[in-house]
Amino acid sequence: MTRLGHLSTEGARPERAEIDRLPTAELVRLMNEDDQSVARAVADAQAQITGAIDAIVPRLERGGRLIYVGAGTAGRLGVLDASECGPTFNSDQVVGFLAGGPGAVSTATESAEDDPDGALPDLADVTADDAVVGISASGRTPYVLGALAHARGRGALTVGLACNRESPLSAAVDQPIEVLVGPEFVAGSTRLKAGTAQKLVLNMLSTLTMVRLGKTYGNLMVDVRVTNEKLRDRATRIVEQVAHASHEDAARALAAAGDDAKLAAVMLRTGADADAARERLAAAQGQLRRALGE
Repeated sequence: MTRLGHLSTEGARPERAEIDRLPTAELVRLMNEDDQSVARAVADAQAQITGAIDAIVPRLERGGRLIYVGAGTAGRLGVLDASECGPTFNSDQVVGFLAGGPGAVSTATESAEDDPDGALPDLADVTADDAVVGISASGRTPYVLGALAHARGRGALTVGLACNRESPLSAAVDQPIEVLVGPEFVAGSTRLKAGTAQKLVLNMLSTLTMVRLGKTYGNLMVDVRVTNEKLRDRATRIVEQVAHASHEDAARALAAAGDDAKLAAVMLRTGADADAARERLAAAQGQLRRALGE
């Protein structure tokens, strides 16, 4: 039997040994106190996160993908982050694979994490243009380590996100990220502080990579996919702000641009029609500031 009691994420804190005796208000206070420590742990890893993003961006500029692999909570967080990048940034370059397959998102399949070859079918087409991020609170999950060994063998950039110091995961990747949150409120329940820390780091990896790729204009999501009325309103307001246009002009331009906010902004700012604006954006590699001469 594998013994993992030495891992900080598996530790039991003596000061939390009698939480089942405490009133609800005190439990809420203590958990909130724990949560506040997560942001500080992420802050301590800023240099590692920066290095990872700067290594990921060139891969995606070449058309590669940002691929998350993980098991349990860690894997679900990767799938969650990947699924949000399509509507937010109109990008299909971020994908997530979870031990046990898609069904494991809602139904725990804990044994799948012990298979080091479990991710290999999903990573069969990984290339040197891809960046593969392994997510594991313990830093020793066989599913994740096997996936990264395969990806590294194919020339992909490898990134490891762990919550223990000097883990096997950190030793196996090009860009290690260690967010040291310490023992959990409920011992071993890494869906708590470790999961929160992983979510914060994944937010940074995907969002800031997309910012570097020109998927925003300032803090505006100019590549948003217009798939419902809320997003149509948001896209219209984005065009208004970028093009300094009225709501009516922005709405008309957005319609003429096929609901492409970035294209509509170029049309209004330059006076070009949709085809000319599209060519201008293409020449600028999709970078709106560049297309606008900024």
